[in-house]
Amino acid sequence: TGSGVPQKDLSCFSVSGVFFICPLTGKTLRKTEREMHIKEAILMRFSEDAIEASIMMIHTFNKDKEKVKAALDIISKYVENICKNPTEEKYRKIKLSNKVFQEKVSVIEGSREYLQALGFESTTLQVDGKDRTEEFLVLPAQESEALEQLKVHLERLQKGEPVRAKLDRQTQVFRPSKHATHFELPPDFYNLTAEELKREQQLKSEIVERNTMLRTKAMREKDEQRERRKYNYALLRVRLPDENILQGTFLAWERVAALYQFVRDSLENGWQPFELMAPGGQKLKEEEELALNECNLAPAALLTFSWDAAVQADIAAAGGKTAVLLKAALLENIKTLS
Repeated sequence: TGSGVPQKDLSCFSVSGVFFICPLTGKTLRKTEREMHIKEAILMRFSEDAIEASIMMIHTFNKDKEKVKAALDIISKYVENICKNPTEEKYRKIKLSNKVFQEKVSVIEGSREYLQALGFESTTLQVDGKDRTEEFLVLPAQESEALEQLKVHLERLQKGEPVRAKLDRQTQVFRPSKHATHFELPPDFYNLTAEELKREQQLKSEIVERNTMLRTKAMREKDEQRERRKYNYALLRVRLPDENILQGTFLAWERVAALYQFVRDSLENGWQPFELMAPGGQKLKEEEELALNECNLAPAALLTFSWDAAVQADIAAAGGKTAVLLKAALLENIKTLS
């Protein structure tokens, strides 16, 4: 908006946008909604399991992994000291003004919530040898069974992972179509601002001119890397032997194996080996650790599916045949490409 780039109706696009699924609520979200929705879902979880929610907070709300690790190391030391010395009160008290706590622990969102979920309580205490009070977090004396639970909760913290919304593949099947190679992608697919997209159009003629020039391998590789960085996502279509087309959305840096798994999960007989050919006849190898954008499949491409010839020959020799390719649930929602 305001950039001069024409705005299109969503119905013009091959897919209406990029969507994600929240693993906590199952809700489908747009890119811009992900972070806020996940934060709200985690906070709502405190009423069910404060330990789990605070662990999610620590690993999800804080982006600096090194700072998170430093805080976890200190919290681990607190718990380990309590478990080793259960009768010593000093290990069950954390002075909030302590320099290490201030600089390493309190700066991490969710750290205080985690300690309170363990049982630490906020208390004002007299400072030893001084005529003043300060705020402490104090853990009441623990029985042996409660100490074992502390160890379990600490292990959960140490093994915690960030909560991330999962990309919605938006799986769709289309009838045979001569428009299979035509893609109209929404702005979500590009790692560019509207102004940059406008400039990309202006650079088209320059690219054609540059391609006619003699360039070194290093220059070509640099251009290819720049090209790959433009795209966050890839819209991929797979033409099946019955000419139907299977479509899904992928992260541009996902591995080829993810594409193979997507196709396999869509097949009625997923156990049968098959091959995928990229545009230009390049065979994609599932075992290779190549990203989709490294195979020039971003931002969009039409691939060709074929069954493994040797296995098909064995099936034919046994008098069998592969009839239905895709799962019935997918075929129930088959559409026509416009």
